[in-house]
Amino acid sequence: MPTGLSLHIGLNKVDPARYDGWDGRLLACENDARDMAELARRAGFGDTTLMTPDGTVDNVTAELRKAAARLTDGDIFLFTYSGHGGQVPDRTGPDDEPDDFDETLVLFDRQFLDDELHEELRRFDEGVRILALLDCCHSGSAVESVQGVISPMAMEAHFQTSDPQQLEAASRLMPVVRQQQIYDRDQGFFDELQRTLKNRDGQKPGPGVVLISACQDNQLASDGPVNGAFTETLLRVWDRGAFRGGHRAFHRTIQGRMPATQSPNFYTTGAPAAGFLRQRPFTV
Repeated sequence: MPTGLSLHIGLNKVDPARYDGWDGRLLACENDARDMAELARRAGFGDTTLMTPDGTVDNVTAELRKAAARLTDGDIFLFTYSGHGGQVPDRTGPDDEPDDFDETLVLFDRQFLDDELHEELRRFDEGVRILALLDCCHSGSAVESVQGVISPMAMEAHFQTSDPQQLEAASRLMPVVRQQQIYDRDQGFFDELQRTLKNRDGQKPGPGVVLISACQDNQLASDGPVNGAFTETLLRVWDRGAFRGGHRAFHRTIQGRMPATQSPNFYTTGAPAAGFLRQRPFTV
């Protein structure tokens, strides 16, 4: 019988000592992690949660490597993250990131590059099924830039405000000014990390990964009083296991219940098997 393992990360704030005084306070991310861990347990997964102070790069990496060492062909890994999203400039060349930025998960002690996450996922056996659900802003775009794409009326309807400072508080976007400050401070570290990861790219074929994320690159992911907007909708669509479609249908149903200002994205890396894509989500 296949084995299912899951890792759920929820950060309601970050370490201000590592982010130049910014604590990134949010409301619902720990609830998201707890609720996704409960969903995973009900579906037959073993679950691990890392809440706010434990959501460090070392802890996340260690848990990913534990799962990779245990799971083999035919097993499944579920990875969920709720917290801030950010970006850092990609200095490794135009063929790596078309938008010249690496997206990041804003972990408790530092930003975790998407390339780092991909590197860890490549440690898994090629036959392991991986589903990643990310409830965060991926674009790292300035609120002003987002307002150029989404009308003030739409912003008002989705976030009940169009004021940039209030939008930062209501969404899971790491403030762009803060992103730039942190990058300027740590540029040497990130540049070297990107070069190292790029040199390793493609050395080992990785498993197929299905990613369903909270929003498109030019949108913001909304926080909430109980759950993030994406996680709340996902849980309603799942309906304690009543949902019976495959991964693409799951994404489309969630997307259909979200406002136009936050449209969840469906993305794959590697080559997920057609059977996995058709499979009901969270099937061990």
